[in-house]
Amino acid sequence: MITQEDISFLKKAIYLALTGVAQDKGGPFGCVIVKNGEVVGKGYNSVTSMMDPTAHAEIVAIRDACKKLGEYQLNDCTLYTSCEPCPMCLGAIYWARPSRVIYAATRDTAAEAGFDDALIYKEITLTGKERKIPFECQQLEEAFEPFSLWNQKEKKDLY
Repeated sequence: MITQEDISFLKKAIYLALTGVAQDKGGPFGCVIVKNGEVVGKGYNSVTSMMDPTAHAEIVAIRDACKKLGEYQLNDCTLYTSCEPCPMCLGAIYWARPSRVIYAATRDTAAEAGFDDALIYKEITLTGKERKIPFECQQLEEAFEPFSLWNQKEKKDLY
């Protein structure tokens, strides 16, 4: 159930999106991450200003929150974003493990503005050779060594 407090934080994410656009930082996306009623991470899309295709609002906010919290996961946090996350951000959100995500606009709204993730969603289901950017696997014996070393460790931080 979405509360008035959720609406307030969602508006902060939208404000960040507006700020980013007004300052020519990148696309129209903003995100805040909240824990116990306090904003612990925030970001707006900075792809073009940082020359970094991964600098989406959610990624920037996740990095900010994790740094502030001293954790690599966002347990007991809520992620508020101005728009439905793209596939990359969706993956990052699952790795970060917030308790929930609330977004304002849909990916259809983003597509109408020129941010169409439909291709990526389609590509994910294809085999490597069927994709627009071909993916090829060349298995090397050495590739198994890092996993072997990992499996031998007694103390592992699984994420």
